[in-house]
Amino acid sequence: MMKNLYFIFLWILIFGCSPMIKDQSQLIQFQSIKCDEIVNPLGLDNLQPTFSWEVDVLGENKSQSAYQIVVASSIEKLNDENADVWNNGKIMTNRSSYIKYNGKPLQPFQKYWWKVKIWDEQGVASDWSPVGTFEMGILNNAQWEGAKWLSVMDNRTSEHAARPYQTGKMSKASMVKSQPAGYFRNEIDLEKEVQSARAYICGLGYYELYMNGEKIGNHVLDPAPSNYDKQAYYVTYDVTNQLNKGKNVVGSIVGNGFYGQNISWKRDPESEKDLSYGKPSFKLRINITYTDNTSTTIYSDQNWKSSTGPIVFDNVYGGETYDARYAFEGWNTVDFNASNWNQSNIENPKVSKISAQLMPPIRALKTLQPSQIFKAPDGDWIVDFGQNIAGWVAIKVTEEKGKLIDVILTEALTKDGKDIYLGTTGGGANGLKQNLKYISNGKKDQEWSPKFTYHGFRYAKFSGLSNPPTKETIQGVLVATDMQERGSFSCSDSLLNKMHSISKWTIVDNMHGIPEDCPHREKCGWLGDAHAFCEYALYNYELDHFYKKYMEDIRTQRKKVKGYHSKTEFLVPTMIAPGKRTSSIAKLDWGVATIYLPYYHYVYYGDSSIVKEYYQDMKGLTDYYLSFKNERGIIDNGMGDWCPPRWDRKNNPSAMECHPVVSANAYFYDILGIMKKFATLVDDKQYANQLQKEQRELQAAFDKVYLEEKGEYKWYGSQTATVMALQFGMVDKGNLSEVLEGLVTDIQKEKGGHHSTGIHGNRYIYSVLSKYDRADLAYQILTIPTFPSQTYVMNYGFTTWPERQFEWETMKGLTNSLNHPMHSGFSAYFYESIGGIKSSYEKAGYKKFTVDPTFPNQITSANVAVPTRYGAIKNDWKMSGKTLTMDLKVPFNTTASIVLSAKEKQSLRIQTNKGTTLNDLNFDQNNLQLGSGNYIIQYTKASNTLL
Repeated sequence: MMKNLYFIFLWILIFGCSPMIKDQSQLIQFQSIKCDEIVNPLGLDNLQPTFSWEVDVLGENKSQSAYQIVVASSIEKLNDENADVWNNGKIMTNRSSYIKYNGKPLQPFQKYWWKVKIWDEQGVASDWSPVGTFEMGILNNAQWEGAKWLSVMDNRTSEHAARPYQTGKMSKASMVKSQPAGYFRNEIDLEKEVQSARAYICGLGYYELYMNGEKIGNHVLDPAPSNYDKQAYYVTYDVTNQLNKGKNVVGSIVGNGFYGQNISWKRDPESEKDLSYGKPSFKLRINITYTDNTSTTIYSDQNWKSSTGPIVFDNVYGGETYDARYAFEGWNTVDFNASNWNQSNIENPKVSKISAQLMPPIRALKTLQPSQIFKAPDGDWIVDFGQNIAGWVAIKVTEEKGKLIDVILTEALTKDGKDIYLGTTGGGANGLKQNLKYISNGKKDQEWSPKFTYHGFRYAKFSGLSNPPTKETIQGVLVATDMQERGSFSCSDSLLNKMHSISKWTIVDNMHGIPEDCPHREKCGWLGDAHAFCEYALYNYELDHFYKKYMEDIRTQRKKVKGYHSKTEFLVPTMIAPGKRTSSIAKLDWGVATIYLPYYHYVYYGDSSIVKEYYQDMKGLTDYYLSFKNERGIIDNGMGDWCPPRWDRKNNPSAMECHPVVSANAYFYDILGIMKKFATLVDDKQYANQLQKEQRELQAAFDKVYLEEKGEYKWYGSQTATVMALQFGMVDKGNLSEVLEGLVTDIQKEKGGHHSTGIHGNRYIYSVLSKYDRADLAYQILTIPTFPSQTYVMNYGFTTWPERQFEWETMKGLTNSLNHPMHSGFSAYFYESIGGIKSSYEKAGYKKFTVDPTFPNQITSANVAVPTRYGAIKNDWKMSGKTLTMDLKVPFNTTASIVLSAKEKQSLRIQTNKGTTLNDLNFDQNNLQLGSGNYIIQYTKASNTLL
């Protein structure tokens, strides 16, 4: 008896009583749970969605040892004993993201409930997470059932329906019309009270959905552009609260978008085929469940009526014309008389597949007030919004009936600052200037903004206004994909902070369902641009579904071509995806986006499914480029280090100091290494061995052909080639010191402290210099006030990065974009070098990451947050004298490797953020290994040169 009492006492002493154990479990707090990386998603079409969770736990070195997920068809059945859909039991693993569903077959339109619990490294179980839900949508084309594609008959009569079209190659303008925008409506009579309702809608072109006078959702420019004949997207809405017992009206407005774009990018409208896919149309299915659990389904069909209306012209490049005299009051309400509307046309478009749109929608994200309003020489009004944005203007006017308000949107003013300058927005290339037109209906305080177009602009010139515009009557609206901003950077240097801000603006302005090159002239998904800024975008934004969708755009854009030294046929991407404007078969340094995007996605998110999904595509592309291997061992293909300083294809092509084949081969060396990793990941051992051999041979050939003596130093003939060789590990260790000094010598002595790189070299130059103990030189290149530095560009007043690196004071007829995100790629330097945070490949998705802040003497502090699937990594550091102090947060279930030199290790002091000094430390050679927790880390900062 005494022995039993002893053990009871010992148990209480060590573990505490049961309430204490419960408190221990409650120390594990779920911050979020996601299905397919979305909180409570609607309309999934993935039969094996994935589950992820973020957890916060007090203390240090905390991790997950096991998890259990349960899924049920109702919340009542959601328990850990007999959940009726899936109970995977206790799974012994530390994985906490992208856990693939493996239960009973998921059913279309069914809602499911789920929750998860975990066990920590000591076997302590958490409480169950909050309950999450996910809902399946339309799983295949057959489930659209009775839904028809509807289009409108063209009965526009407005005299403003046509626009002049003229490219730079046309001697005179031609008057052109867009395809008509349609208004559609259908009355439905619901017999009972509605318990739940879901609408599934696919637009070929842009659409807006209405019910009983109310617009459904806050999406705009929906759905995202795609190769519509192969892949279109539908969106799911919960419309339970918009439908009532009795009479209801469902309505839609459908515009051209990229699907029906039949005007721009033609040299001659009369002789050249347009780039449209067909007539703008939509299809709709609404599932309704009544409170008595019976159900009914509503479809878009022959019963719908349609008409053209006040939108008499819409084109994604040229803009929109809204003739308010043709507006329908209450057209989407029950009391509207539609007797003069027509029966809708039934279309049969070529659409192979319709998938759920899971990426974030485009939304109106921000409203900008005018920063300046002034008169142009011709008496019209010019509004400056102070920031180059993508989107539109919203106006409020009171004008007599029939009065035309004409708005032209531009990025720039003339050199004297007195008028707008049209050259940079590309009307001479695509044939249409950015032009919004509003025709007044004579009523007071008319409010309008376009629905089916967007533009890149900072300035708006208004003609036709009876009164001067004011901040109350004119606003700029930022319109872009609503990416969740999760990362952050700031430091003690205001110039770098401004560069970071401009880089973000340039990216946000160019996200409209695809990563664009610019938001005005082209609006195209150029592959080279896409991979140039991808890593920086991933540091800042949640882009999981965005890039997965774009990979489908690339896949569905591929064309069959034969290899260069081979008769084998390959499926190869084009320079642009998606759309009918493809440019040509992708050159190597553009086509590698097909491999880089999955690689970055895997490294940043840890999701191997994207690698497995596209492995064969990537393997085929690698083999295609290998077919260009010449007798010297060089891959004879490449587009070039785009837009270096002073470069112009026609007038100054020699300014691209790095030959296109050289930079392309540097990329391909890196790609061979990535593909070797991918081949190992999917257990393709033979191909992995082949790639290892190819990579060795390419490195030897690259050195033999391109490595040059530069006095007492060496380099690869250009800053870009040398930077890329250093970045990708192509430089033999015996040459490393001389090659680095060759690069430094060219920057300092030949270029006067400036870069001469385009988008390929500029992505890496600052990180490479920092890595090799030249962080001060990296800072100098960025901040020297003279051409072509980033500071020079900022001093000229640019709020986004221009396409070309020109000496702006000498420019006359500028025709290039002032908003090109390919030039934002360098800003990854802020996170990976100054912040010092990089994920490992071996434990991707920041499961294990390095921390190694490498910065110039001019910067004394920085605050960096990097988003991960485990929570944010935060590193706030300060320099005081020679002492670096880092306030570091390592998320639960991850490991940080603090990179230290031998001298830094000797001076290391580390505490928890509660002040407890840690003495029993774990090192991998000199690098400190830290599990989760919040730490104050101090050491004397030494040189971290690798030489």
